[in-house]
Amino acid sequence: MSYYEFNSSVQIYYKLTEENSNLPVLLLLHGFMGNCNDFIDCIPQLSQFFRCLLIDLPGHGKTHILGNESYYTISGTATILVSLLNYLKLSKVNLFGYSMGGRLACYLMLHSPQYFERVILESASPGLRTKRARSQRLQIDFNRAQQLENQDFQQFLTNWYNQPLFYTLKQHSKFNMVFNRRLQNDSQQLAKSLRNMGLGSQPSLWNQFPNNQIPTLLVVGELDGKFVKINQEILSLSSHTKLQIIPNCGHNIHVENVESWLQAILAFIVTK
Repeated sequence: MSYYEFNSSVQIYYKLTEENSNLPVLLLLHGFMGNCNDFIDCIPQLSQFFRCLLIDLPGHGKTHILGNESYYTISGTATILVSLLNYLKLSKVNLFGYSMGGRLACYLMLHSPQYFERVILESASPGLRTKRARSQRLQIDFNRAQQLENQDFQQFLTNWYNQPLFYTLKQHSKFNMVFNRRLQNDSQQLAKSLRNMGLGSQPSLWNQFPNNQIPTLLVVGELDGKFVKINQEILSLSSHTKLQIIPNCGHNIHVENVESWLQAILAFIVTK
């Protein structure tokens, strides 16, 4: 575990397992309100096949950002991560992203494709297609950011997980663990992330997706109807893309059905 100092205002917290190994690297990007420990239960299995590079994204975990909020944006964060890969002398890695991290991974693979061997996007989206939809979502994101800054954080989390998107996660035996881990966040930092890397702030990547040449696996839970539809649309845009629908789970597959999640990753990258 280390800090990468991008500049005097940005210190990115990261972990790289099996540092002296010749195994290929898998960069894992967590979702909103997560951190690099979100994948801790999966690391023993993944480390048999990969060096796992885990990041606390801006606004999350132990990463420190001072001043300029441009470092919280999807483009600003992507610039930092590419700089980290260069610093670590990692010229080609496999890339995984979940939800918010999946949107970031999508941006990275389309804007810096030379760094990535294979890409897995879990419960991810290329963004909202229209300016109107982005404007409407931006207002929602800003309202939620204000709640993070001004209201009780535990109540915010309760409201957040009452969204239909997380219905299946709330029924899972690990939900309380996830909830309590989220409570360790700094709500003020999360507000900055939500304003700058929320769905409303993300540029639409739909028109760029047909240019993707990297083998890409889309992973969605069968009970996550909204994202099943989104990812079926993505599938139609690129011949380099495959879709795998994981049974018995919703939006948060790596918690709700971890064994199937691991099998999907290993089958796509290791047995390619």
